[in-house]
Amino acid sequence: MNFEHSEEQQQLADSVSKYLAGHYSFEQRKAIVHSATGISEAVWTTLAEMGLTAIALPEADGGFGGGASDLMAVMEAFGDALVVEPLLDNVALAGRLVARTGSAAQRAALLPGLIDGTRRLAFASLEPGQRYSLVPVTTTARAEGAGWVLDGKKSVVTGAPSAHQLVVSARTASGTSLFVVDSAAAGVALNPSRTVDGMRVADVTFTGVKLGADALLGAEGGALSHIEEASDFATALLCAEAVGAMKSANDATLDYMKQRKQFGVPIASFQVLQHRMVEMYISTEQARSMAILAASKVDGEADPVARARAVSAAKIKIADAARQVSQESVQLHGGMGMTEELKVSHTFRRLTMIAQRFGDADHHLARIAALG
Repeated sequence: MNFEHSEEQQQLADSVSKYLAGHYSFEQRKAIVHSATGISEAVWTTLAEMGLTAIALPEADGGFGGGASDLMAVMEAFGDALVVEPLLDNVALAGRLVARTGSAAQRAALLPGLIDGTRRLAFASLEPGQRYSLVPVTTTARAEGAGWVLDGKKSVVTGAPSAHQLVVSARTASGTSLFVVDSAAAGVALNPSRTVDGMRVADVTFTGVKLGADALLGAEGGALSHIEEASDFATALLCAEAVGAMKSANDATLDYMKQRKQFGVPIASFQVLQHRMVEMYISTEQARSMAILAASKVDGEADPVARARAVSAAKIKIADAARQVSQESVQLHGGMGMTEELKVSHTFRRLTMIAQRFGDADHHLARIAALG
């Protein structure tokens, strides 16, 4: 397996890193996080102009037909800069589900706007009390006349406060189905909040939401396999983002240790601290290898069981490495490692949330056991 990015992938990543270095400093990020919307429209437009919203979407729909491997280096750059704009949720989840299940008319209505940055989507899947289950239980859609009526509640929908449409999983008479719902539709209520790592999410309640027949994505009851595939795809990209955040934590910690002096010498000269830094580096490199494996599997593995097993194995390693690297980086910074003024404390929070999203280590260990 080739562990190096292609020339084109690296050039794109370099362009993204250069842009973020100039327009997404830690102070600029803090201003975005504390703004009314929690995202920057200017940054989102630029990301779309750079083609990031089009990379993983089909060429037939105006995208570039790429995969997770093409976005890996980009997501690493996002992890380094702690980008809060929900690219993953728009492209790898909601956009991917529309591209994989939508009719030609639905794709034509939704994907061009997603690609050019004028439309944002969010995938509403998790439900209260259901942990990481992808099978909807409390959110239901019943047929009424030529359309549908949607009821239920979704929890912690990342990107929902800034989304124009929601892709919602719901239980119908035939099983798990997907629906496109306008965020401002009658009966849709959002309760937005900010997570500990600065992302904007919302709990979404649907009360008698009337939908037309064209709101159903794909065949009724046939959505679960597509949801699982999109979730695996997004998990692989989340793993790549974690690698970028871990590398940032390693670099910041090493720089600090070279500057901080104790007994008249930099603490980086203490052998016991050098050993801890080496362990952090090794964990990051192991996580990077597993992230590459996961990306290759979601791009090229036809067997869904083999794909799921590889993605879960990667997520387990990422969760463990994220915990080790984030905690060690804070401890090696001392008490100041937890202050708002230091980027490493925000990296710690982001890695902590990444370890939980799409399932923690225990969830994915159980998933591998269930796969046999």
